Amino acid sequence: MNPRILLVEDEAGLVLTLTDRLQNEGYAVESCGDGDTGLELAGNGNYDLVILDVMLPRRSGFDVCRKLRQQGISIPILILTARGDVVDKVVGLQTGADDYLTKPFDMMELLARIEALLRRAPLRRAQTAAYSFGDVTIDFKKCVVTREGQPVPLSAREYQLLCYLIDHRGETIPREQLLSDVWGYQSSVSTRTVDVHMVWLRQKLEENPRLPQYLLTVRGLGYRFAA
Repeated sequence: MNPRILLVEDEAGLVLTLTDRLQNEGYAVESCGDGDTGLELAGNGNYDLVILDVMLPRRSGFDVCRKLRQQGISIPILILTARGDVVDKVVGLQTGADDYLTKPFDMMELLARIEALLRRAPLRRAQTAAYSFGDVTIDFKKCVVTREGQPVPLSAREYQLLCYLIDHRGETIPREQLLSDVWGYQSSVSTRTVDVHMVWLRQKLEENPRLPQYLLTVRGLGYRFAA
């Protein structure tokens, strides 16, 4: 099945150009021109990626992104906007976006960023619609995580990391492997990104984050999901 992209953009010419190019690249594209509709469509969980403009009628792209994350929807979001200020980029990432591209942009760069986001996103589980551990449930179709029936606002990267750990449950996974397979970083990169994201996941999903039951550290080796 071709990856499905939701394009939320109110500039008709750009919608036409992007739709034609993305379809030629093999993507299935659906578009809408305002924030409220974008939020409703993205909330249905039927897309693999959202390309989201910031300056939209009825509801800003920042607000759409924030609302989706608050609902526990963790599909990758690429912010696409004419704004170029560093502050706006930071706001976009803080609301839960995974990447940020400023207009005007090179089409090849946009395609590369889309490919990178889809490559690092967990594949839709055709055989398993959902998975549960403790009081946590993951709906793989909608990319939604709930705890005791309430949505857990995970970022797309947190969701990707969680799904990767579930796919490899019982295995001890080195940090370098997580950096490579989830973030796309080279193994030579020195960073505490994995450790920080594991702390965030434990705070959101474990009953006692200091004494985790499921997201375990294997000292000196990496991490293991035990469920």
